Amino acid sequence: MKASKTRAVRLTSLTEDVAAVPEDAPFRARLHILFAQIEREFEQLYLENQALQEKLDIATTTKESLIPPESRSAAGGSLTTQASSTALATPVTQADEVAGSFLAAASSTHKSLKAKLSSATGGSKAKASNKIKAQTSRIVSSFKAPTVVSTVVREFGGHKDGIWQVAAKAGQPIIGTASADHTACIWGVESARCLLQYQGHAGSVNSIKFHQQRDLVLTGSGDGTAHIWQAAVNWEVPKKGHSSEEELDDSDEQVEDRDRVDTLRTPLCEFTGPGGHLSVVVAADWLSSMDQIITGSWDRTAILWDVETGQPLQPLTGHDHELTHVSAHPTQRLVVTASRDTTFRLWDFREAIPAVSVFQGHTETVTSSVFARDDKVVSGSDDRTIKVWELRNMRSALATIRTDSSVNRLAVSTGGIIAIPHDNRQIRLFDLNGQRIARLPRTSRQGHRRMVSSIAWAEEPLLDCDLFSCGFDRRVFGWSIVLPKDN
Repeated sequence: MKASKTRAVRLTSLTEDVAAVPEDAPFRARLHILFAQIEREFEQLYLENQALQEKLDIATTTKESLIPPESRSAAGGSLTTQASSTALATPVTQADEVAGSFLAAASSTHKSLKAKLSSATGGSKAKASNKIKAQTSRIVSSFKAPTVVSTVVREFGGHKDGIWQVAAKAGQPIIGTASADHTACIWGVESARCLLQYQGHAGSVNSIKFHQQRDLVLTGSGDGTAHIWQAAVNWEVPKKGHSSEEELDDSDEQVEDRDRVDTLRTPLCEFTGPGGHLSVVVAADWLSSMDQIITGSWDRTAILWDVETGQPLQPLTGHDHELTHVSAHPTQRLVVTASRDTTFRLWDFREAIPAVSVFQGHTETVTSSVFARDDKVVSGSDDRTIKVWELRNMRSALATIRTDSSVNRLAVSTGGIIAIPHDNRQIRLFDLNGQRIARLPRTSRQGHRRMVSSIAWAEEPLLDCDLFSCGFDRRVFGWSIVLPKDN
């Protein structure tokens, strides 16, 4: 009774102090005064709680071990959380109402504290048991997730500088790489050997794409040009017939044949000249008809080119900063261009007058944007997110994947699995709903040692390789990925 009278007097005096605050005082100063008064009230509550606890300990000495600390701190924790959320959600102009909510919360907490402490001996065991059960169920459920088996089964090495992009050839066991060492290479997956090296560019080779039907390759370069060149490779090392007496003499020659790399310096078509790019070509791709290509450049434009004549057909302008990536739809005349201006654009060439749509959602450079199944586009950014979009809805993303590192040139499989290469040397797999599937292993024995710059899926497994990755450690890895059956 005495305690309640004391509290009533104190609350009355606090109310008078609140009313005594000048109305014309600055809002910040008024808040400081009110919060100081509330803090004093909390201190008084704490002292009363301590006195109650001492009395309870004396009365229940035989059951002292059954009273957990959290039963005493639960009320204070909930009060602090309530106070913080209220302060953040309430405008400064309603400072008096904030103080009133604090006082109401403090009063209700004080009234319920005795009841909680008195029932602690009987309910603490049940509460602790429920917490343990909930935590155990969460741990067990985490082990039920389907596992993905991923291992490195091939390693390709030979470039003298970082590798910007890797591409897989449909229907043939070969891959292509574009490197900062001014060369592009064609590799045999079975032998992990370079079969052909293209040396026609005068700058870093930034992108590489195979023709869908013919043995042609499209590359874009830092020299401001894009080239199409013939990718005819010798699959087998020449085997010469010889007698047993000649075997020793021919062994050195066979080693030289096996180590020799065919080189090519002349393109079939070079895309440059009037109407062409004025700066670095960062990416190039074939349109679905294969009679046109699209290129993107640091000059802030993309250009549609005619393959047969090598002439520019149409410049695509509108980006405010340098382009970082271009990609064409595999079956329709659609193109997406990504830029450092935090956007990517969809260009529709199915009509006589191309239409363009702008997708906004990232906060930093969009490093890549590619088409996926079911009329979707997947974009990756330096803001450490990957977003899944629907072509018919450019206002908001269907799913957002948040990671811990910048995203480079990602790839989406025909089954809808997104492979994400990161600056921090990691490779992660997600589905189009934003659900994480796996993180590929990276140890001292396998995985990249520097930035992973590009990923490519094989449409069909190439000698047990389902996925290829490249990076600035000058290496390309072929991965065997065994996904759960439900994926």
